Amino acid sequence: VCAHHVRSCSSIRFVKSKYVCVFDKSAFKFSHQQRLFRTSAVSCGQIVQFKLSDIGEGITEVTVKEWYIKEGDSVSQFDSICEVQSDKASVTITSRYDGIIRKLHYNLDEIAYVGKPLVDIEIDASKGVAPEEDVVETPAMSHEEHTHQEIKGHKTLATPAVRRLAMENNIKLSEVVGTGKDNRILKEDILNYLAKQTGAILPPSPKAEIIPPLPKSETVPTAPKDKARKIPVPVSRPIVFSGKDKTEPITGFHKAMVKTMNAALKIPHFGYCDEIDLTQLVQLREEMKPLAQIRGIKLSFMPFFIKAASLGLLQYPILNASLDESCQNVTYKASHNIGVAMDTEQGLIVPNVKNVQVCSVFEIASELNRLQALGSAGQLGTNDLTGGTFTLSNIGTIGGTYAKPVIVPPEVAIGALGKIQILPRFNGKGEVFKAQIMNVSWSADHRIIDGATMARFSNLWKSYLENPASMLLDLK
Repeated sequence: VCAHHVRSCSSIRFVKSKYVCVFDKSAFKFSHQQRLFRTSAVSCGQIVQFKLSDIGEGITEVTVKEWYIKEGDSVSQFDSICEVQSDKASVTITSRYDGIIRKLHYNLDEIAYVGKPLVDIEIDASKGVAPEEDVVETPAMSHEEHTHQEIKGHKTLATPAVRRLAMENNIKLSEVVGTGKDNRILKEDILNYLAKQTGAILPPSPKAEIIPPLPKSETVPTAPKDKARKIPVPVSRPIVFSGKDKTEPITGFHKAMVKTMNAALKIPHFGYCDEIDLTQLVQLREEMKPLAQIRGIKLSFMPFFIKAASLGLLQYPILNASLDESCQNVTYKASHNIGVAMDTEQGLIVPNVKNVQVCSVFEIASELNRLQALGSAGQLGTNDLTGGTFTLSNIGTIGGTYAKPVIVPPEVAIGALGKIQILPRFNGKGEVFKAQIMNVSWSADHRIIDGATMARFSNLWKSYLENPASMLLDLK
């Protein structure tokens, strides 16, 4: 039945011929004497410009990284519209209205500005939505805010990032137990579920290439495990020579690095270097790795370095402080939010492990696994990337021994860790033995930290790592 206006009493008295199609008279039996039929031909939607709201942290522009909808799609409240990336983190923008997408104002990798239209949505005019009042204040929901997803008749609370992580790993959210508020499924829940199923904590990267094992007849004999003779394999990348200069805008995390380093170089740095004998720690880690694997945790040396630093900061709190812009006040931070510099495809990022002073080594390792997984997927939230009070940079995973790290404002100290090398050293009896040596390079803000304080902190940190059992005396 297709009709524009049909007015009826006991029988049909008027039908506008322009909109008449074939219909069944029995469909127009009414208990009332008069009724008006309205179809989509007469419904007039209202176009609302969905503007990008203030994301916070002083962000004024973002890069559109992915659209979850296209023109003509229907959306409901809390449906994901797109993912944008600022110079601090990735944020998922969700819809505030029920309607139809009529226009996308940006293409992928274009810059979107706060307060400017992001998409046009056609909404039902009968709902009486005030576009000027509602759209300007449209909230940009981050990964930490929840959305609803209907699964098997019940609502499961999960963010778009969590749903995507589950989809990439073929995990049904209905099978995951949420530990967040109102049983919300967190990223940690997905990672823990994945660890129990596969024994691995890191989700597979979409760009990773899986190389099948060689047949037994073609198996290459393994070389002896000698870290000192391990030859690094260069990364093979296609070389394209066009003969022309290329200019690209600085965006995303690279833009954040420009701002941070400009501010950092206003700080008068001084450096301090030393070497650490990690022979006992190497043995301890080898003993603990199987226990960590049972818990679904990949145990590296970094959790020990972070915990030892936290124990040292308890004795030297000036290294876990910040200085105001006027250099009149020093704020001693109660929490040890220790940042870890990570090299990712998006650039250098420094997420931090929160409240290390109350965390065990296993808890720190678990949090590092989570941050590494999200960092490699480009899904770190603002909360993961802000609030740091002290930083360690493990440059040794790539190579090198000494470095000159740059302080991350508003922090006042940073450490760079070199690679672990097998080198000859002398014991107390003058005998030569094989030692696992790592070099550390510290940088500190010389306005409030002197060299003696940095040296004493480094010596304490060194003693914890050279004698790991000594950390038991100060653990809480």
